[in-house]
Amino acid sequence: MSLLHAAIFVPFLFAVVVPLLYKYVRRIHTGWFVLPAPVLLFTYFIMQLPSVRNGDVKHLSAPWIPSLDIRFTVYLDGLGLLFSLLITGIGSLVVLYSIFYLYKNKEAIHNFYAYLLMFMGAMLGVVLSDNLVVLYGFWELTSLSSFLLIAFWYQRERARYGALKSMLITVFGGFAMLAGIVLLYVMSGTFSVREIIANLDAVTGHALFIPAMLLMLLGAFTKSAQFPFHIWLPDAMEAPTPVSAYLHSATMVKAGIYLVARLTPVFAGSAEWFWLVSAFGLVTLFWGSFSAVKQTDLKAILAFSTVSQLGLIMCLLGLGSAALYFGYGEESQLYILAMTAAVFHLINHATFKGALFMVAGIIDHETGTRDIRKLGGLASLMPVTYTFALIGAFSMAGLPPFNGFLSKEMFFTGVLNASKMEIYNMQTWGMLFPVLAWISSVFTFIYCMILVFRTFRGKYQSDKLEKKPHEAPLGLLLSPAVLVSLVVLFGLFPDILSYSLIEPALASMLPGLLEPGDKFLVYISFWHGWTIELFMTMGVIALGTLLYMQLRRWQGIYGIFPQKLALNYFYDRGLQLMERVSNRITRMYMTGSIRDYLVYIFTFFIFIVGSVLIRSDGLNWTGAEYADISIYEIVLVAVMLTAAVAVPFARSRLTMVILVGAVGYMITLFFVIFRAPDLALTQMIVETVSVALFLLCFYHLPKLKKEVSTIPFRISNLLISIGVGIVVTLVALSAHGSRMFESISEYYVRESYASAGGNNIVNVILVDFRGFDTLLEIMVLGIASLGIYSLIKLREGKPNDSAAQADTDSDDRNGALQSGRFREGGRFHEGQ
Repeated sequence: MSLLHAAIFVPFLFAVVVPLLYKYVRRIHTGWFVLPAPVLLFTYFIMQLPSVRNGDVKHLSAPWIPSLDIRFTVYLDGLGLLFSLLITGIGSLVVLYSIFYLYKNKEAIHNFYAYLLMFMGAMLGVVLSDNLVVLYGFWELTSLSSFLLIAFWYQRERARYGALKSMLITVFGGFAMLAGIVLLYVMSGTFSVREIIANLDAVTGHALFIPAMLLMLLGAFTKSAQFPFHIWLPDAMEAPTPVSAYLHSATMVKAGIYLVARLTPVFAGSAEWFWLVSAFGLVTLFWGSFSAVKQTDLKAILAFSTVSQLGLIMCLLGLGSAALYFGYGEESQLYILAMTAAVFHLINHATFKGALFMVAGIIDHETGTRDIRKLGGLASLMPVTYTFALIGAFSMAGLPPFNGFLSKEMFFTGVLNASKMEIYNMQTWGMLFPVLAWISSVFTFIYCMILVFRTFRGKYQSDKLEKKPHEAPLGLLLSPAVLVSLVVLFGLFPDILSYSLIEPALASMLPGLLEPGDKFLVYISFWHGWTIELFMTMGVIALGTLLYMQLRRWQGIYGIFPQKLALNYFYDRGLQLMERVSNRITRMYMTGSIRDYLVYIFTFFIFIVGSVLIRSDGLNWTGAEYADISIYEIVLVAVMLTAAVAVPFARSRLTMVILVGAVGYMITLFFVIFRAPDLALTQMIVETVSVALFLLCFYHLPKLKKEVSTIPFRISNLLISIGVGIVVTLVALSAHGSRMFESISEYYVRESYASAGGNNIVNVILVDFRGFDTLLEIMVLGIASLGIYSLIKLREGKPNDSAAQADTDSDDRNGALQSGRFREGGRFHEGQ
């Protein structure tokens, strides 16, 4: 284990300790004990910046399941470091914010922090794991921990609904991703991402290349809320605001972005990857921005804006993947710019979106509502919060001088370059990219204006607010203050990030494009001159302002779209349909009859085991290996078979019990013939007790009805019994005739007396060689005996008491009914 391994497990360790601190230290907010974890981790990763910037990659491995080629390998390069800094940096600010946001909360906040820390550790595991199986384990843990965080206020129906929705969609994608991982292993023979990239020739030309790509993208799209899987993200806003600020702006939804970026060297260069990633991203960008305009809840607006911004980043990753098609050269520089924009906007989105979520939480905290129809005129009452909202929203809208303006300009450059491509059939469809990008930016501008001016400007509606608003306390303002400061800083001085974070991330995503020792040229400036991109921005501002001012006149277009065609409608109806179908199927086989269950089990056993024996040529035995059969054994087998076959045809349960007992006693005689008196004694005792217990139980059952014991009923029992007997016999004979190793019995014969000092091999095995097994079996029997004894003691005297109580209750009820009153649940009510 290394420090890098330990960094992943630090949040899990704190998650275990937090509940203990909450229990014994109640006067201090639990968050203060949690805060050191992300701060220390952020400091550790900051210290890795110089080495990663110089091209030094940390690669450390620890054995886990070597036989399956699964090692816990951590890999810290530019891309992993970027995401690690986002996870721990934003995590530190979110924990600080939550201390004051949940300060007066009476709920179990220790659970909240345990879930949050578990999620933080899982995200670190995702972005630092080189082994795809380990990555998948952490990937699913993010789904589980986010489910717990979204459902933190589980008393609310919408919180439970949103948590379940996110779990079903993301876990569905996770299973698809697991299948893709298996296909990658089949193609490359390794689970290591680095080794897969190093042996691309074995992957790119394989027949499973496209299926593996589709499955991996399905996992990425569901996690990063790409259309049409984005529907889980708005409902996840039922989580506490610190959760939304962390999971749904900077971390969880970026996991899919990370996966696409990490696998770009594997799948990029193919037309399928280019079109799937860029097209789905562009559609998501448009649909998210279009849907955000009609929302009336602040967090709902931010949720759809997150969907839109994730689509923008995904589209840039798809466009930038074309650089690997062209390889090293000047032509690839046009598409490297798109990849640069993706990394830059990834950072920018985390800053302004995290700040905006915290602002939404402050407004909810201080006014009691997030409904923009009830808000307005808060600028004079909450000037600091208004300033933060203005900076964050203007950055998201792509307005200068904030960082969102720079990455949005680079996005326009990327789509304009893509429209001129002469590969991937872009000559036909290329112009759709800048057109849809520009239209989406207009809607982005509109919802950003709604977010700010509908909340802080206009008429103050005090009668619609639950609280009298005032400026938030300093503790709630600290975290968004840091984030909006970064928004301004990265906007005015963007080159701070160029070679510290962006260039190392590009080197991880686009390996092989540079000569050894070279670096990507990353130059981000505030002014580019009078370019097409600038005119596109000016058009966005002009048309966006006009549409915002006339919003009420054209907002009716959202009512045209029928609800029955909405994706949420299909999700809800599909879930209901699956529940109904599963209930019907369950009722078909869950009949309540033990016989039916045994029929299912034994029929399945016969079919599966028998078909495997036949298809795998497992029927392998020779008579030369077996001992001679004596006349005694033939007679015993004949009696045993006769008794067993007669059981289904018996007309009374007593006859059945006697016949089953006869089979058991024949086995006892077999043990006598085989010179195993101790086993014979055990078998005889077991059979005697079993027969006695059967008789005691059947004494209380009604008589066996003739219509139940019909001919088809008996024949089916007979056929299944014969089938099981034949299959088990064939398995035993085949196993005996297909030995690959020397029988272990020789070892026991040789060592029973020499090592254990006993002549009775069976006793020596039970007492010495398998002493712990025997001890545990005795313990199980002892516990079962104590349980039976306790039940019998508790049962003694109850039947009479229950009958007497029933008579008393009946008399009381009859008397009460006659008097116009009746007793129910321990209380008397007036009869009606």
